[in-house]
Amino acid sequence: MPIRPRVVIVGAGILGTMHAVWAQRCGWDVTHLERDSEPRSATVRNFGLVWVSGRAAGEELDLALRARHLWEAFAVDAPGVGFRPDGSLTVVHRPDELAVLTEVVERSDANDRQVELLDAEATRRVNPALGGTFLGALWCRADAVVEPGHALGALRRHLTEQSVEGGPTYEFFGGRTVTEIASGVVTDHSGAHHRGDLVVVCPGAEHHAGPLADLLAGAPVRRVMLQMMQTAPLPERLTTSVADGDSLRYYPGFDVPARANLEPPAEIVDRFALQLLVSQRAGGELTIGDTHHYEEPFDFACDERPYTELATRIETILGRPLPPIVRRWTGVYSQVADGGICWRDQPLDDVWVVTGPGGRGMTLSPAIAEQTFSDHLGVTTPDPVVAAR
Repeated sequence: MPIRPRVVIVGAGILGTMHAVWAQRCGWDVTHLERDSEPRSATVRNFGLVWVSGRAAGEELDLALRARHLWEAFAVDAPGVGFRPDGSLTVVHRPDELAVLTEVVERSDANDRQVELLDAEATRRVNPALGGTFLGALWCRADAVVEPGHALGALRRHLTEQSVEGGPTYEFFGGRTVTEIASGVVTDHSGAHHRGDLVVVCPGAEHHAGPLADLLAGAPVRRVMLQMMQTAPLPERLTTSVADGDSLRYYPGFDVPARANLEPPAEIVDRFALQLLVSQRAGGELTIGDTHHYEEPFDFACDERPYTELATRIETILGRPLPPIVRRWTGVYSQVADGGICWRDQPLDDVWVVTGPGGRGMTLSPAIAEQTFSDHLGVTTPDPVVAAR
């Protein structure tokens, strides 16, 4: 039997897990280490949105479109990720917001994004659950959603099944805190040494202590905290994800000349960098957010004002009261601060660090991980096939 190369991956969030997926697909054995025994961090504290509509023109959009294709393909092998090509509606209430959407659909990349401007009546035809008041919406057919609470487990199960079938092996070690990282070897708190031809470190937001801090010394990354909530199941099915007009301020995909003419943000928007995003879980629950907090140390407590504001906004769009709020939480993610897609560096021989996609992690991780192997390691990555619908 030929000897296969082995990669040791530190971090089992979506970015680390996608590196494991690509490593196995490229014929590598995988040792995968994670501090938590089960997913608890940013990958499970998000909307599950594969958000093409808001991505910046150029490389970021290209990566998002590639990642969207990869999500759909990976879901063929791991259907538990819950991929749904639902699209999105960015709903607006004012003429200045509508002017931004008008310029977005006139841009040269509109066909790539699969966007269309709808009036209020057409918006309700696309998503009949939206019975409230609004002026119109941007419909993006390219946007999709996965189930953040299930995606990591589904991908890991598939990796393990591939090992059983005689393919490249996959070993997962949860509850392992890494104490030392060197060329070709990672040591965890139990004293175990995990050796490989390559080490890939995807630390998420936990990069401020121990060996991870040493590897990221001087890296242009910052941490961002957000607040989100989830309802009991909504009786109606949302046929799309939903955003509102304050998303136009936040996402680079809406950076058109008309954006400079938007009304000044409301005080609560400015205070919390607030925008409305809503996605529906497979069980009918609504995940609602979000806010952005950039200054550390972050408050240990959730602020109730954003929750009240966001609930009011989605009730206005739905035209009905929300089901009861059953969960509130905060999440923290790592964001590159130099305008790049992510931070990818080789601080030691055969050791790569990949982090910092920020709120784009769920969207871009499949394509970022592919880039690590294809562009930086020179490995031929097989193109997965999307099953015909």
